[in-house]
Amino acid sequence: MKIYIMTDLEGVAGVLDFDNWCSPDSRYYELAKEFLTLEVNAAVDGFLKGGATEIIVADGHGPGGINPKLLDQRAKLMRGWPTVWPLLLDKTYDFVACVGQHAKAGTEYAHIAHTQDSGYLDLSINGISIGEFGQFAMCASELEIRSIFASGDEALIKEAKTLVPGIETVAVKKGTTPGKGEECTKHTYIRRNNAAIHIHPIKARQLIKEGAFKAIQRAHKEDFGIIPLKSPFERVAIFRADNDNPKRIAREKHSTSVSALLNLPFKTEPLKQNTKL
Repeated sequence: MKIYIMTDLEGVAGVLDFDNWCSPDSRYYELAKEFLTLEVNAAVDGFLKGGATEIIVADGHGPGGINPKLLDQRAKLMRGWPTVWPLLLDKTYDFVACVGQHAKAGTEYAHIAHTQDSGYLDLSINGISIGEFGQFAMCASELEIRSIFASGDEALIKEAKTLVPGIETVAVKKGTTPGKGEECTKHTYIRRNNAAIHIHPIKARQLIKEGAFKAIQRAHKEDFGIIPLKSPFERVAIFRADNDNPKRIAREKHSTSVSALLNLPFKTEPLKQNTKL
């Protein structure tokens, strides 16, 4: 039983803000990587105890988020892939999971929310607003691979449960900033959502281990984890104002594939006030 774990850094307990924790020049960057790796280890332990036989851990944080030295030796680390969806996910995998994930751009009461980078106002496929979790889960569903577990902040958990009914989840912190931040530019948005209440990192790992074990046990007995998809597919992306650039919009379509759609380049144009979304 083979599991693909997608990871990110901003949704980890104890990762307190963007500037001090999430970039290579951040003062606590190495500690953030340690916190993420230990959360991943907890998930690996839970999945293996629940019957998994092979686990691939994908380091999905831009500059890197996993400390290879600390990673559970029973897991394999994947870092670097062709910059095309579905990020080397294929039908040899039975399940996918996410650890350390954050909510999509524009989410109220989210912590360090964004989609890819801080330039997005929103991203949707066939009218469903999604972020990084949603993109990966949709690609998995297209391959008929079930998304069974996600951990991150409470806003991400709500997002995951709405998109994938039945998914097992663990919330490790709660953002406290109200509003969507639609007034922000690309450069101000990423730091808008730094406020949160965190559970202790050790407690977070205990909950993640228990959640991963429960997820795979449930997956043996229950049918959950697939997002219903219906072609054709349309992607609509709205980008924030940036320096001298106004808000922009891009629309692309693909007749058969979500993954292929996500790989299409954006053809942007200024977002007019009366544009129908």
